[in-house]
Amino acid sequence: MKTLVICSGGMDSVTLAHKVAQENKLIGLISFDYGQRHKKELDYANTCAETLNTEHILINISDIGRQLSGSALTDDIDVPDGHYAEDTMKITVVPNRNAIMLTIAYGIASARGAEAVATAVHGGDHFIYPDCRPAFTESFEDMQRYALEGMGEIKLYTPYVHLSKADIAAESARLGVDHTKSWSCYKGGEIHCGRCGTCVERREAFHLAKVDDPTTYADPDFWKGACDV
Repeated sequence: MKTLVICSGGMDSVTLAHKVAQENKLIGLISFDYGQRHKKELDYANTCAETLNTEHILINISDIGRQLSGSALTDDIDVPDGHYAEDTMKITVVPNRNAIMLTIAYGIASARGAEAVATAVHGGDHFIYPDCRPAFTESFEDMQRYALEGMGEIKLYTPYVHLSKADIAAESARLGVDHTKSWSCYKGGEIHCGRCGTCVERREAFHLAKVDDPTTYADPDFWKGACDV
């Protein structure tokens, strides 16, 4: 299936982009500027597209993002330290973000004759993000079947939705993904902070997968306490 991959520039979506490319299905990457405070990840999404020699579509929805207030990713609110499995991480939720992005991606995919849209939601996201859960992805695909009736049927490809981030780390090693070229940190510094939820989860995933983590962290050992290692 000709597939358009939603790519944030993070570890999960970069791995997914490489997976789809190696399956010879990739027609392009699509990323979104939704007004996130730190846009560094978008540079990494573009780098991924260059590495895979494919188109990078960057959509500016920052006007919409400004209305989705109350998240540490869009407002002047401190990103908390700790593991994603803590209630404090709910401050990183951007309301309906995935649903908005997927809707746009589906429209573009339909216009370009694609047969699938791929997104890297995974099992570790389920606790915090309702629009990363199987009930959402399955319902969204059903809804789009009606929305695009007569214009082709587009699958929603979510190969990681029942897997852990450690599973993604292991797959990235099998695929030969260079994760010095992906970005996870929500704090947007020169290097990964090592303390925010995405950094902790990233470091833990490589550890559990028994895969070398090439990332440079400002606080490389914080994750051990956050994960009780």
